[in-house]
Order: sequence, then C-alpha cells, then structure tokens
Amino acid sequence: MVDLIELQSLAYIAQVVGVVGTLTAAFVGVRSYINSNKRAEESRNRELETRQAQLFLQLYHTYHEKDWVAALHNAIYYINFQGFDDWWEKYGSSNPEAFQSFDLLSHSFEGAGILVRRRLIDPSLVDDLVSEEFLGYWEKFGPIVKEFRRRDNNPHICENQEYMYNLLKEKHPGQHVFR
Repeated sequence: MVDLIELQSLAYIAQVVGVVGTLTAAFVGVRSYINSNKRAEESRNRELETRQAQLFLQLYHTYHEKDWVAALHNAIYYINFQGFDDWWEKYGSSNPEAFQSFDLLSHSFEGAGILVRRRLIDPSLVDDLVSEEFLGYWEKFGPIVKEFRRRDNNPHICENQEYMYNLLKEKHPGQHVFR
C-alpha cells in the first residue's frame, strides 16, 4: 500500500514536471516569436532597400534624360546674371526657355531633397549621383531662391533643396563647383 508521503512526493514530482513542461513550452513559444519577428524585420529591411533602390533609379533616370541634361548645361553655361533683378529681367517671364531650365532643375533637386529629408533614400545616393551638379546649382541659384522667398514672404520655397545642399556641402566643404 502507498503511504501518504509517497503520494505527496509523487504529486510534487508531477507538479515539477508540469512546471518544467510549461516553462519549456513558453521558452519554445518565445523563441519562435522572436525568430518570426527577426524574419519579419529582415523582410521589412529588404523591402525598404528595394524601394530605396527603385527611388534611386528613378532619380538616376531623371538626371540622365535629354531635357534635364540640356537644362543643366543651359543653367551652367548660358544663364549669367548679377543679382535677382538682373536674373528676372533676362530669364524670368521674358525668357521662357531659360526659366524652364531653372524650373526643371529646381523641381528635380527639390524632389531629391524631399526624399532624403523624409529618409526615403540615403543622402549618399544623391551625393554619388549629382553632388557636383547639386552644389553648383544651389550656389548659383540659391540667392535667387532666397530672394523669391523674401519677396513672396514664403520661407518654404525650395527648402528641401537647401537642406540637401547643406548636407552635401558638409561632406564636401572645399569643393569648388561651376559658376
């Protein structure tokens, strides 16, 4: 016959086995959860990298389109001015082709600045692609943009271009650009 102490011992052993089993199941569950979260995070990171690559390629194609290259060439070599009023008189409303060059570059650089500022692409991608052009554009036309801001009382005009310019200039402080 089994005495009371043996039954209590067996009950304790059964409880310990139950607790160990529960702990083991919990450990396996937590480990599985952690592993699935790691896989999900890796998947999100791959998706983010893929999307950044797609955005970069869109910028790359924009910066190599015939019209964009022509606008850059026009802005670098043919648009010359002494201050805002001179620029406006020569290239503002009276010269739609020159203004289009400025406007095309302005919008494409603003778009790149927005993507970088919102952390949708890494600034080094823009740096690798068009840092010289970006720096040169802003150094030539930044004063024009700032005067537009002042005259329109709108400090947000082309703010993402200026943001991107400042990032690039930090990285290339002594770089001389076209004028």
